[in-house]
Amino acid sequence: VQLQASGGGLVQAGGSLRVACSASGRTFSSYLMGWFRQAPGKEREFVAAVNRGGSSLYYADSVKGRFTISRDNVKNMVYLQMNSLKPEDTAVYYCAADPDSSIYYDHADQYEYWGQGTQVTVSS
Repeated sequence: VQLQASGGGLVQAGGSLRVACSASGRTFSSYLMGWFRQAPGKEREFVAAVNRGGSSLYYADSVKGRFTISRDNVKNMVYLQMNSLKPEDTAVYYCAADPDSSIYYDHADQYEYWGQGTQVTVSS
């Protein structure tokens, strides 16, 4: 599967942004989908994940209550709605797909496919 992230940009603190990830292939609905981010000089970190059917959502504590992950299995899309953005949310955001739907949804090494990343910058 090929993943393409889009929707990043520059936003002021407190603002909102939605990033999207399109996926190729007919098996999109069988993948656990996740969002990770990586800030300069830092390791890639888990942000959010959604199970195959979209009924189970998982979030890092740092974004819980501010970010919402969703997916559309008809359009082969996964979204990350980001509200109340903070400067510390600044990072390159990556979408990823796990064909095995591992319970370790917050482990980057469980994901087999990765998009190219989209830059999100939050100004103070």
